[in-house]
Amino acid sequence: MISPSRITVVISTYNHLRPLELCLAGFRNQTVPPGEILFADDGSGPDTRALIARLLPTLPCPARHIWHEDKGFRKNIILNRCLAEAKGDYLVLTDADCIPHPSYVEDHAALAEPGFWVQGRRCYLNEAASTALVPGQKVPGVRLFLSGKMSGAAKGFRLPFPIIKRDTGQRGIIGCNMAMWKKDLLEVNGWDEEFEGWGLGEDSDVGSRLYHLGRPRKFVYGRGILYHLHHPFLNRDHVPKSQARLDETLRTKKVRCGKGVDQYLK
Repeated sequence: MISPSRITVVISTYNHLRPLELCLAGFRNQTVPPGEILFADDGSGPDTRALIARLLPTLPCPARHIWHEDKGFRKNIILNRCLAEAKGDYLVLTDADCIPHPSYVEDHAALAEPGFWVQGRRCYLNEAASTALVPGQKVPGVRLFLSGKMSGAAKGFRLPFPIIKRDTGQRGIIGCNMAMWKKDLLEVNGWDEEFEGWGLGEDSDVGSRLYHLGRPRKFVYGRGILYHLHHPFLNRDHVPKSQARLDETLRTKKVRCGKGVDQYLK
């Protein structure tokens, strides 16, 4: 367990206007706020900059917009920059196309445990549900489930107690709902910037290197819930290349990546 004031929430974004507004409304309505919010912006245009500038004063904690130029998918670079600048001892990672449950920060604070990282889950809202939501509105999970507009319902409801599996598995590693100790991320040198393009391997890579460091995960249902908004699939051309790089990490039991956060540390 950790005090929420020691948590840095990192929100990855790239030209997510309406989703980001819905996401931030969710963070305004938390039962407890985090210590800070960082926007890991992979090169969004001026509309995103204007939206963040408008919404920053409404957030319940300090927040900073960390941006770099758009040169294609370079999410790992901007995540490393956020890791280097994070003031919190514990990072909770999510994406701008996800709306947090009101107890999201509170849950992650309670789940934090030295020697482990946390993998939360997400349910999916279809296009109709995603379009109908209003910023600040509580996601009506039961109604959406009964009307067939929410899938993955087992991941979408907060239970009276969490269901936790401690393991070192590959299944279910997703970057939009991970939480790690900052010191552990620094030990593995953060995210591997050799991953290029959206290929689904970069999240599994950092999780696997944490395993190799001796940090199993707490795979959690019923707490730390996210509602994932509908969007088209991104280009998957880099999947084979990313998978090959992940396979190499698994084969060699690598802990530290060569090109990581250390280049941004003062």
